[in-house]
Amino acid sequence: MASNRHVILALVEDKPGVLHRVSSLIRRRGFNIDTITVGATETKGISRITMTMAGDEKIVEQVVKQLAKLVDVVKVSRLKPEATVMRELAMVKVHAPNSQARTDIMQFVEIFRGHVVDASPDTLTIELSGDPEKIDAFLDIVKRYGIKELARTGVIAMQREKASKPGA
Repeated sequence: MASNRHVILALVEDKPGVLHRVSSLIRRRGFNIDTITVGATETKGISRITMTMAGDEKIVEQVVKQLAKLVDVVKVSRLKPEATVMRELAMVKVHAPNSQARTDIMQFVEIFRGHVVDASPDTLTIELSGDPEKIDAFLDIVKRYGIKELARTGVIAMQREKASKPGA
């Protein structure tokens, strides 16, 4: 991710309206969320919100502090991009009008470790997961065939564990 890109994690109570309050707080600050994903955690009743956004360091810091003040927010943290594992899932429906195009597209799918999950006489639907840059690179390659439909989940992320010291 670019240096002005930020990843914010919020552990929140799994209640109606929490996502709305979180996104409204960010909207009121004039910030745009690039991606947002929400899902269950290992703790019952707690959901994890992962947001990516571009912006000024001071504004992001203000957003984090304001999020921490929301009643339903249990914990907020920023991930350091250099020490973060990020993944995204994409499904792409690509125009494949002939056997040569199908062969080429399927080779790209293999190179990018994707999967063809559906096929019709003139399209292939591909599932691909990886970091956002990998998905962007795949899309750049197949766009010449014609992307008929695209769905991306948004980024999920976790901080890498620190390597244990020898003898520890």
